[in-house]
Amino acid sequence: MKHVYLGRQPVLNKKSEICAYEILYRDSQKTSKITGDRYASASVITTVLNKFGTKSLLGNKRAFIKIDEKFLLSDIIFSVPKEFFIFTLLGSIEMNEKVVERIYDLSNNGYALALNDIELDGNSMKKYRPILNELSYIKVDFSHTISDSCKKELMNLKKNRLQLVATKIEHSYEYERAKELGFDCFQGYFFAEPQILENAKYEPAQFNILKLYNLLMVDTNIDEITSEFEKNPEITLQLLQFINSGAFHFRKKISSIHHILTLLGRITVAKWLMLMIYAKSVSRTSTQDPLMLMVKNRTELMEGIIKKIHPDAGSNMIGEAYFVGVLSLMDVVFSMRLEDLLDGINISDSVRNALLKDEGELGDIYSLVRAVEAFDVDKIISFEQKYKLQTGTIKTIVVESIENVNSFESVEAQAS
Repeated sequence: MKHVYLGRQPVLNKKSEICAYEILYRDSQKTSKITGDRYASASVITTVLNKFGTKSLLGNKRAFIKIDEKFLLSDIIFSVPKEFFIFTLLGSIEMNEKVVERIYDLSNNGYALALNDIELDGNSMKKYRPILNELSYIKVDFSHTISDSCKKELMNLKKNRLQLVATKIEHSYEYERAKELGFDCFQGYFFAEPQILENAKYEPAQFNILKLYNLLMVDTNIDEITSEFEKNPEITLQLLQFINSGAFHFRKKISSIHHILTLLGRITVAKWLMLMIYAKSVSRTSTQDPLMLMVKNRTELMEGIIKKIHPDAGSNMIGEAYFVGVLSLMDVVFSMRLEDLLDGINISDSVRNALLKDEGELGDIYSLVRAVEAFDVDKIISFEQKYKLQTGTIKTIVVESIENVNSFESVEAQAS
């Protein structure tokens, strides 16, 4: 078994903070045979944990990890660190005497357990009643209709002090509905759905603004300044809004962060950064906005992939790849249609066409980034074949990106 493809999806709490992740994994040899939710064997789980490490994948979060009966009953399960993982029992596991006994053993040894996407009906409750008191979480597939009888079961589960996780939440109205029904956690990319209403306010960390301001004012090399901007996608988004305000009218197309800084000038950007500090609210949450972490991840992936395709890529090419990533969620941040936002920003045609039409090489990479988020392994393998990359190349870039995002989140949390 040579290659394991890895996916990480966020789980949010009621405060819209990332409280956990779900780790998905499949091996390349079984990919073509996968239909629906068929997951890797116990040996693959062990390979994933040993090769990548919990710190690299999770930062300071815990992870839901799906297990089948084979892994549940194997002794190797007790070697998995209980402080990092929540074992999620697949519905295919029968509640026989041996399984129930193992679940009691795990619970007594301090392991957190969950049920995976169960049906909220009498049959399910009857099946899992012997182990309900040993569970910490129950995950419910929210793409299925929640009937009145389901609501009753939800209330009963809440009485057992179980944490309820609504999965497959892709729209804000589903998120609101799940909150009304009493769910505690929410899994899906609903937070990346644009709400086209009015300009949203986004406040980057003061620490990073000051650092950038100092770099600008001490005549730092522009390449170093550009690099620092690319580490802070939230500030880049604010800069783009500033350009879009009508204060500037550029004839040349903007194709990179380097280009923006050259056109605006150091002093103008420094003044704008200081203005942001004065305009910023004093209050602040202790964790990073999940949307910002998603933007950061996209820029990491875009840059990592373009560098792998073109090892000799120059700063302009890498900058355009970064731009696609950082612009891709601008409609969510600013509550405007992406096409309308791009109309007011002088970006290159290659960036625009990549974002709106998935055209060109950048469009291929942007499409792949979304496939990585959706854990579409078939598309990942097709991309590697199209661009003649070794099998597992994208996996390596994904893991590096996750590590960089974790580091970014950690630094931001310390600065807050």
